[in-house]
Amino acid sequence: MGGDDKVLKRTPLYPLYAPYGARTIDFGGWEMPVQFREGIIAEHQAVRNSAGLFDVSHMGEIEISGPNALKTLQKIVTNDVSRMSESQAMYSPVCNDDGGTVDDILIYRLAEDRFLCVVNAGNIDKDYKWFTEHNSGAKIVNQSDEWALLALQGPKSQQIMDRVATPTVSHVAYYTFAQDIVIAGANCMVSRTGYTGEDGFEIYISRDQAKAVFEALLVAGSSLGLIPVGLGARDTLRLEARLPLYGHELRDDISPLEAGLGPFVKLDKGPFIGRNALVVQKANGLKRKIVGFILEDRGVARADCQVLAHGQPIGYVTSGTLGPALGKSIGLALIEADYARIGNTIQIDVRGKLLTATIVKTPFYKRNPAS
Repeated sequence: MGGDDKVLKRTPLYPLYAPYGARTIDFGGWEMPVQFREGIIAEHQAVRNSAGLFDVSHMGEIEISGPNALKTLQKIVTNDVSRMSESQAMYSPVCNDDGGTVDDILIYRLAEDRFLCVVNAGNIDKDYKWFTEHNSGAKIVNQSDEWALLALQGPKSQQIMDRVATPTVSHVAYYTFAQDIVIAGANCMVSRTGYTGEDGFEIYISRDQAKAVFEALLVAGSSLGLIPVGLGARDTLRLEARLPLYGHELRDDISPLEAGLGPFVKLDKGPFIGRNALVVQKANGLKRKIVGFILEDRGVARADCQVLAHGQPIGYVTSGTLGPALGKSIGLALIEADYARIGNTIQIDVRGKLLTATIVKTPFYKRNPAS
């Protein structure tokens, strides 16, 4: 099939994109909005100052259940799932035998022996295959076609939810969730999680009820500044918060330790796929690290730009953008660990021009906890 003939998948909210002025792109085989009418900068600022609503229904959902569900997950992920209580969420990388990253996922403990794993859109088939190949006797079902997913993010998210949710979700703490929340007549699972560096909620619903919930939230939040937000601002928001994006900061040849995700790798929990490689990596000291940088020169360093020190290549940019909250060009780069000291100066090759950058402490942006 030629490139022009490619049929892109669409979420249940696709019919609403045009009325809200969306400009769509091919994102991992999905026709997704890169921005809506207001544009990326305005959408970014809305999430930082009030609230934004994202359609992230392209994400995948895989349920792992049965008496061997915990055993299976403990083998597959690097984090310690046994520490989870019911109604808790947990972030974890998934590693291959070499310690590289298969994916990074969110796990919800729905019941004692029932878990929902939320995986990246481009990895749904790969992850389902990986989970089933390394199954330890659990029931594994790909439910991605059944779910829609919305993300309401920003300091006014709680106020907006209070207007539409029954019961209210004020009791839902960070990285926990509530089932059977009703919004616009739809039963929803609501978690206090997100990918923006702000307070917010992710709302799981059946596909046929997604439009009603999306529109009810926009109506309820319009007086508080809520607007729909596309993938462009989602990327600038997550980068300011130094949250990794699979395919950039995480890949099958980049380990979670190199990506700075050590807190989510529990080497003491017992055997899991990739553990041996990660133990060796930690014992020998990391050869590469992902660092944050701010460009001192004018320009934007995008993914795959070469990074140099003293004229010698030392790595490459994994993500880069103009950070709206800082008004500066920021980015992440995977470089030789010897050069990965905060305050160090590096050069980045942007279209043949060497631009100066400084390695800085991340995240680039941290929200005010009081907001």
